Amino acid sequence: MELLKRRIQQDGTVKGNDVLKVDSFLNHQMDVALFQEIGAEFQRRFSDCGVNKILTIEASGIGIACVAAQSFHCPVVFAKKSQSKNIAGEVYATRVESFTHGRVYDVIVSKKFLGPEDRVLIIDDFLANGAALEGLIDLVDQAGAQLAGAGIVIEKAFQPGGDRIRARGIRVEALARVKAMSEEGGVEFVD
Repeated sequence: MELLKRRIQQDGTVKGNDVLKVDSFLNHQMDVALFQEIGAEFQRRFSDCGVNKILTIEASGIGIACVAAQSFHCPVVFAKKSQSKNIAGEVYATRVESFTHGRVYDVIVSKKFLGPEDRVLIIDDFLANGAALEGLIDLVDQAGAQLAGAGIVIEKAFQPGGDRIRARGIRVEALARVKAMSEEGGVEFVD
């Protein structure tokens, strides 16, 4: 998606060799017009999959998933990183190690919002080592739902997550695949 790649080049900042800050338009301050283009592109790519539910994980994926859901005309469920009084009843649970935060979260979804009748598209902002995506896939599996695939805004293709998940036969569509990045050289994309 050329529009997204241009925004990454123009407004993204590389820290070290593995952190890409896109907080000015993607995951802190949100460019909703860009999100609409992202949502339309995910809908175009997954239009033949019968998606009736979008699943993401808090927090950065929620805005993207909500705008994308408008293109799919379906609800969004987000996996919570902690149990709260708001979630009553039974839940699906898994553990996810966060690359960004350097810690492990217990992630939950209420059983009343995900079940065997659902055809789920997972949406997230980044794919690096794949732990968050694997956790969300586990929740879909626990629910007995069908997984349509995963829509990822930015994949760090130089990290193992995307290849490992694709090797499992899971469809992963990344809108911008980063081949390499550095503070000096910026971002280089997979063609």
